[in-house]
Amino acid sequence: MDLFDYMREEKMKDESPLAARLRPTTIDEVVGQEHILGKDKLLTRAIKADKLSSVIFYGPPGTGKTTLAKVIANTTKADFKQINATVAGKKDMEEVVEGAKKTLGMYGRGTILFIDEIHRFNKSQQDYLLPFVEDGTIVLIGATTENPYFEVNNALLSRSAIFELKPLEKEDIKTLILRAVNDKEKGMGSFHAYIDDDALDFLAEIANGDARKALNAIELGILTTEKDGDGRIHIDLGVAQECIQKRAVRYDKDGDNHYDTISAFIKSMRGSDPDAAVYYLARMLYAGEDIKFISRRIMICASEDVGNADPMAMVVAASAAQEIERVGMPEAQIILSQAAIYVACAPKSNASYLAIDKAMRMVGETKTMPIPPHLQDAHYKGSAKLGHGVGYRYAHDFPNHYVKQQYLPDGLTEETFYNPSEMGYEKNIAEHMKRIKGNAEETD
Repeated sequence: MDLFDYMREEKMKDESPLAARLRPTTIDEVVGQEHILGKDKLLTRAIKADKLSSVIFYGPPGTGKTTLAKVIANTTKADFKQINATVAGKKDMEEVVEGAKKTLGMYGRGTILFIDEIHRFNKSQQDYLLPFVEDGTIVLIGATTENPYFEVNNALLSRSAIFELKPLEKEDIKTLILRAVNDKEKGMGSFHAYIDDDALDFLAEIANGDARKALNAIELGILTTEKDGDGRIHIDLGVAQECIQKRAVRYDKDGDNHYDTISAFIKSMRGSDPDAAVYYLARMLYAGEDIKFISRRIMICASEDVGNADPMAMVVAASAAQEIERVGMPEAQIILSQAAIYVACAPKSNASYLAIDKAMRMVGETKTMPIPPHLQDAHYKGSAKLGHGVGYRYAHDFPNHYVKQQYLPDGLTEETFYNPSEMGYEKNIAEHMKRIKGNAEETD
């Protein structure tokens, strides 16, 4: 490195964001993630001993995936290379692999390749790495915000240890904020700022486990707040609130949080918990989820989980789906709330779902039996000669508009697909069916 490179690097350090400057250089400086970085945990031991094998760090933004990679870079004797899958391609990987082969052959030194956002690589790009991970040419560190079991090739997964990073605890965030305010070397201690306890609590809470978000907020607060009469910068609750105008809900509409949140929403409606249903609805709406997608899930739940225990649930859900398209946001959130609460509070029955599920399996697994002749179409000339429609009894000509006759094909006459529950209106259905069938048997 010449003098100009050195000066440029030093300037970049000075001008880099606070979150980058505060990034730990050793494992002991890392805050949080005790479940994988505790004193005697495998990952800690592997990093300190410089015996790391291929790993994948998985977790939400701001939880320390890149930080851990940088700590490894500062600890290992191996060459450390970094690429970002959002901008890199196969050519970049080929260059790293070629360099790794030379380094290993000439100096006997390994190479660690850190790939940020590894889920952005397609299958063929990920496949390219496999033989070099397998033969030890490179040790792979992948970082992803997405569930690796969905986004990373199984072959790479089988050769990597997966460590899930959790959102940082509130106390961890507070530790980092105080470090940022007071550290004169890496942080902003030279600004002589101080932060009130309520402002500290607020920023730590609203950061939602994202260290980067908290540090960006405190940096903005210190840089934009005038000094008081004592020449110090006072970060009070008002300043803290201005630094974060709106809480950024962790929610990727193409990723895990999308599926996890909608799953929790549906299960809350199914479980008759209107409070939880509205909470998860709010999370989706706050994050900008497609209201038509939400309404479709409410309609499905109304049929699958409420069914005939309360047929009005489907009417409410279908009406809400139509109304939100006419009204739009923000008022659509009221309509969706009403529909979700109705479905959550309605009596539940999955009898209709079980009925079609059993029937579909029966159709798929058994021979297609002929429809009974008396049920076949008789609205054409010559149908009687084929026996179609002959012997059919018109239900409305009999008491209770019901007559006992064979409807299922031969071989399936003893099968029952729909078993009404004792819940809500479905109890009335069960009683009605029992009554008309009982009377028919007596007068048949």
